Amino acid sequence: MIDLGISKLALIGAVALVVIGPEKLPRVARTVGALLGKAQRYVADVKAEVNRSMELEELKKMKDSVETAARDVQSSVQDTTNEFEKSWSDATAGLEGDTLREPTEADVMRSIGQPVYPVYTRPKKNFRLKQKAVPQWFKARTGVRTRTQSGAARVARFRPRPSNPSR
Repeated sequence: MIDLGISKLALIGAVALVVIGPEKLPRVARTVGALLGKAQRYVADVKAEVNRSMELEELKKMKDSVETAARDVQSSVQDTTNEFEKSWSDATAGLEGDTLREPTEADVMRSIGQPVYPVYTRPKKNFRLKQKAVPQWFKARTGVRTRTQSGAARVARFRPRPSNPSR
């Protein structure tokens, strides 16, 4: 990299002052500063893009390795399942007709040829659903409380007033 010390910068400034002149020097310095800023931002953007592309490649490699591991696990589970099903079918091959149990009423009805209907059960009431709404005028007429009060507030509200104000 270029080694610029204070003495070299002073020399460059003196030459620029003589060559460019004192009137145009501030404008030239601003332009040079803006160009250097743009160059630095461009270099930073290029670095960031390179880093992003490298991370993307790493993520793609990681994705491929995870997918191959998942395929391996899936194939091993499938093989194990197939082996288990085969051994289960071999073990239960002679047991299918040998099960003894009492015939139920539904089995008897099916053997006669009559249809079997399921037993009716009354649906349970869902208390979360609002069934009806009571109007406010009816609540006010019948004395149903619509506002919640604490016990202390209710006692204070209905406490008898002293009849003698001299107390």
